[in-house]
Amino acid sequence: MTETTGPTRQTGTASPEPDLWEPHAPAAGTLRPLPAQGLDLRVSGTASARQLADGVVEVTAEGPAAVRIEWRVPCVDATSFWTPEPRGTGWLPAAWSAPRRTGLAAGAPIAALVGTGDAALCAFAAEQVEVLAGAGVVEETGEFRFWAQAEGRLTVRIDTSGRHYARCLADLTAWWGEGRTAVIPDAARRPAYSTWYSMHQGVSPERIETQAALGKDLGLDVIIVDDGWMTADRTRGYAHCGDWEPVSLPDTAEHVKRVHDLGVQYLLWYALPFIGKDSAAFRQIGRYVLADAAHMGAIVADPRYPEVREFLTGRLARAVEEWGMDGLKVDFVDWFARAAERADAPQPGPEADCASVAEGVEKLLAAIRARITAAHPEAMVEHRQPYVSPGLWPYVTMIRATDCPLSPQENRQRTVDVRLAAGPVPVHADMLMWHPAEPPEQIACHLINVLFSVPQISVDLAAQDPGQREALAFWLGVFREHLDTLQLGELRPSRPDLGYPLVTALGAGTVAVARYAALPVDASAADWRTLLVANANADPDVRLTGGSGTAAVTVQDARGRIVRQDEIDLGRTDTVPVPRGGLLTLRRG
Repeated sequence: MTETTGPTRQTGTASPEPDLWEPHAPAAGTLRPLPAQGLDLRVSGTASARQLADGVVEVTAEGPAAVRIEWRVPCVDATSFWTPEPRGTGWLPAAWSAPRRTGLAAGAPIAALVGTGDAALCAFAAEQVEVLAGAGVVEETGEFRFWAQAEGRLTVRIDTSGRHYARCLADLTAWWGEGRTAVIPDAARRPAYSTWYSMHQGVSPERIETQAALGKDLGLDVIIVDDGWMTADRTRGYAHCGDWEPVSLPDTAEHVKRVHDLGVQYLLWYALPFIGKDSAAFRQIGRYVLADAAHMGAIVADPRYPEVREFLTGRLARAVEEWGMDGLKVDFVDWFARAAERADAPQPGPEADCASVAEGVEKLLAAIRARITAAHPEAMVEHRQPYVSPGLWPYVTMIRATDCPLSPQENRQRTVDVRLAAGPVPVHADMLMWHPAEPPEQIACHLINVLFSVPQISVDLAAQDPGQREALAFWLGVFREHLDTLQLGELRPSRPDLGYPLVTALGAGTVAVARYAALPVDASAADWRTLLVANANADPDVRLTGGSGTAAVTVQDARGRIVRQDEIDLGRTDTVPVPRGGLLTLRRG
């Protein structure tokens, strides 16, 4: 390990290109060169750099106000710029592009410049969650410039090792995990049913219990009841949020018990920040306004005030403490951050006990988590992209991709993006829904597109024909049987610039590959005993490369029916036909 430390010093020679270091970006003191393993690195404030491994440097800057760290790498063989934000991957931004602001309730301070062969030309993460960061191509030089800025202190890790970008990102999220805990119940990794797309606000005990029973038979162990349970209004506004009384779920505890008797766990939806203007809660705490969401019929409550936090914590905890539910779907947390960034955001009044909205949000989420786990140690909490910050790990048990109904490629990209930044927290797909006429092959493809996450299903299960149910049951069985590899194995997504046309997970003795385009599958790894290839492409010819020895072959179609079962010589077999939506399983002794 090498280390450079102490205040950075002005060299006495002006930078030949000062305008290229700070175009269209906020200043944070005077930037000075800092030697660090050949990086073109500049910092403000008092700074130090230490080399952690070959190609990995940690840089810290401190100062009385905002501090900034900037660096450049040659933009050679670059293919895409990866971030965990919706639609954030697949292109190279310009250096003058608007910076990203990450915080507790929005985004995560991590990114990577990816090159040919999925090598990380440069990946970085910040230790702090409240960071302003920019990145992009410098038009004058063809370099790629990164910068990050934070108040008072900033530590970043920069990885230019050239390894697979997913390996670099895994190391960076492991670094985050050194100071944070995430307690994950087993049920948070099990397939779930959601009422949102299938029912929207039209929920009732009878409808919920029917879907829970049908879902359990298919392999869905959790049901998540969304909007509509707290109001008789069906206009899909938020004017009735805040009271959180189970208007549409009479005899709530008995209803929950009936769902539990089916062997299904139960989560309930809350729009945490919203206090509707037609609610009694508005008359009680409506004076604590962080932002007016008039178009939604609600306000965003200000979590800097203890009265707001106590009120919201008590309302949400009832689901677990009084009604016996197994957790909460906590929605719209990012609206706190949006409201705090508005130019007209109010200053805290004398009753506030938090200097920042982020501090109030963290206290609120911590209080909710403490209350529900005191009543139910295995209680679950779902959050949603874009609030994927590592600062939330102690308060969450799963993160869902943001809404993308009936968009398999988008669901694939979002779940993979979030997984690369989520560390130990399970990632759930956006709810899967489809037209009643959807063929079993396409239903299978919907599931294959989210194979490396936890699927949530949101269709009327009673309306599915036998083929649709067979496809659903078969693939949910694959998720459950190979959970350790699919969710906990080493994730290797290929070609982020093309939306991940091939994704691989490496487990203990099992390799799982999902094929979304007509790309070859590498069978050369010496230690696999089981190789799974899920085919979501219309081309049935799965080409295997690099294999040797013999293997038992099973090919199943989208409904799980066996269409081939024999043995092949991997050294002589080039192609194995696999139907669209089907699964190839190779096993060797």
